[in-house]
Amino acid sequence: MGRDTTPEPLTRVSKPRLYEQLVAQLLAYIESARLGPGDLLPAERDLAERLGVSRATLAQALVALEVLGVIDVQHGTGAVLVYRPSIATVIKGLQEHRNRLPEIVEARSTLEVKLAELAAERRTDDDLAAIDDALRVMQEEIVGGDRGAHGDELFHQAVTAAAHSPVLGQLMTFIAEMILETRLESLAQPGRPEQSLASHRIITEAIRAQDATAATAAMLAHIELVSDVALLK
Repeated sequence: MGRDTTPEPLTRVSKPRLYEQLVAQLLAYIESARLGPGDLLPAERDLAERLGVSRATLAQALVALEVLGVIDVQHGTGAVLVYRPSIATVIKGLQEHRNRLPEIVEARSTLEVKLAELAAERRTDDDLAAIDDALRVMQEEIVGGDRGAHGDELFHQAVTAAAHSPVLGQLMTFIAEMILETRLESLAQPGRPEQSLASHRIITEAIRAQDATAATAAMLAHIELVSDVALLK
């Protein structure tokens, strides 16, 4: 019998997304400028003008680099280089990030909705104080022009602690780094920090009232809101 000479079917080559092209250009700039860890990138306005794109489009590329830990965007300072990777490494990381987004959302929906229910049933006055403190921190960050990422993290940690479930708490710790990716991506979208803070307040009031059903519904709605992270899809 002769060998099967049927050619392999050709597949359409996907066109790189604009933010991926910008990421590649930013990494090339970092390389040519010989920037190292701790060095500042040029201001966003300057970068956008050099690249010929809007600041909103540039923000997508910067968020992509922040999600992968390449830069740290600090309020009042700018984008600080954390480490200098290869372009291939970053593009692969972005693809892997997009692929695991649905699973991260699924895990959050499963764990955090249950944690909110338990928090409503088991919370103490000290737990409520910690949740209220997290809301205050997030509000202060947003008023100061920041995204409120630290306050957001503190809020979810406080709700997890209020559930008094060590095993679920350990599971949340296990996926914390993956949640951080979606947190940065979500809060970078216009209006999202304020929306997120508002939904945190609804969750808090349900926990305060020890209404487990309302807390469950509020947390589910919150996860659905913050999981709409279209920037890097």
